[in-house]
Amino acid sequence: MRAIVLLNMGGPNNLEEVELFLKNMFNDINILPIKNRFLRKFVAFIITNMRKKEAKSNYEKLGGCSPLNIYTKKLIEKLSLLLPDIYVTYTMRYTPPFAKDTIKELISKNIKEVFLISLYPHYSKTTVFSSLEDFYITAKELRFDAKFYEISNFYKNSIFNEAIIEKIKNTLNGENPSEFDLIFSAHSLPKTLIKKGDPYQQEIEDHVQILKELLKKKDIEFKNIHLAYQSKLGPVEWLEPSLDEMLKNIENKKVIIYPISFTLDNSETLFELHIE
Repeated sequence: MRAIVLLNMGGPNNLEEVELFLKNMFNDINILPIKNRFLRKFVAFIITNMRKKEAKSNYEKLGGCSPLNIYTKKLIEKLSLLLPDIYVTYTMRYTPPFAKDTIKELISKNIKEVFLISLYPHYSKTTVFSSLEDFYITAKELRFDAKFYEISNFYKNSIFNEAIIEKIKNTLNGENPSEFDLIFSAHSLPKTLIKKGDPYQQEIEDHVQILKELLKKKDIEFKNIHLAYQSKLGPVEWLEPSLDEMLKNIENKKVIIYPISFTLDNSETLFELHIE
């Protein structure tokens, strides 16, 4: 039997998991690249304790949990109906279900082929690599002997990009696009990671160019099209321009923001873009 496993970062299933989410994320060497394990744990402990109160407050405003989990389950339900001969499930990097939970489930169902599909459109060591690495290490530990296939990015996929254009058109709701500025907002990354060869920024920029050309082909002409970055954390240098600064500097009051690096709504889209 074959299975599809959707990979994502996860988010708290309840307020009690907020600290677990932060702790696991900042203990990931791909997120916090401190080689000394004990030093990394110490720094992660400090960051977690600094952020957990505010993070818990944010999730309270979102109903007490991450919307990512809800939408992931809905996606699985739809895929299961479309693909009745394939078992569809998911694993999260920092909150349950973890890789070990999902792999035990796959073993119990005698799965022999697994399609690992990252829900990140763009490749980064902090996201796609981290999720795949964790899954493969856990599979080896649990002696899960299956054939694996992986989709590690899909920002060039024409069906995916047509869906983005359709979403933007629906947001316009018949209004003239030339009256609007369009901002593609991507999750930011520290510049140090990009300097070490992470392809994320280049893939984001390539994706924006693909979407610009698609919009032009469909005669959807915005006043201006921008790329900005959101969700930066801490005093290090992050990818720029920041979404906050861009919004301050845009004179046009008609702005559409499309979260280009997110495929499902989560705290970054619903809290940062809708509430903040």
